[in-house]
Amino acid sequence: MIADPVEKVIRAALVSDEEFSLVLRDVMKRDLRISVKELSEASGIAPSSLYKIVHGQRSPNLSTLRAIVNAMRRVTRLPDGEFIGLIAARPVLDVVQERNAVVDNRRVRVREYPVHTMEEAIISALRAEREGAIAIVCAPIVSSVIEQIVNVPVATIIPRDSVQRAIELAARKAWI
Repeated sequence: MIADPVEKVIRAALVSDEEFSLVLRDVMKRDLRISVKELSEASGIAPSSLYKIVHGQRSPNLSTLRAIVNAMRRVTRLPDGEFIGLIAARPVLDVVQERNAVVDNRRVRVREYPVHTMEEAIISALRAEREGAIAIVCAPIVSSVIEQIVNVPVATIIPRDSVQRAIELAARKAWI
């Protein structure tokens, strides 16, 4: 599984124009949460041209592809490069509404790393650190392992309310 959105788009471009359009649209919606207009402004590509590329009505030439990739790289990083890597399963990431956080009057970007297995979580933690994460947030089942292999702070997701709701739901299902 490829966690870096830019890498996903680059690999898709090497497969086919159709795959590129599908992955680009998905990355813009799920990973970067940006519109065609925002990517257009960041890339310098006309919105109408970018819209056609995103919806598979036009194939990008090499310079356009470079502009899209470079714009996506800029979008995924803050000017000072600070971001927190959030490593979790896609359903958890889907409920995260903010891509930026303000902590002690400082803005920090949250970069998501969707995973399905513990191994993917460990690999994503290493990737996040390599990409410049200032900290990592992950599930308790992998946090102790990740803390031992990375040199950045690790925080554990502890969903107290949702755990209680899950216990109640399980009990209700068991009692039916």
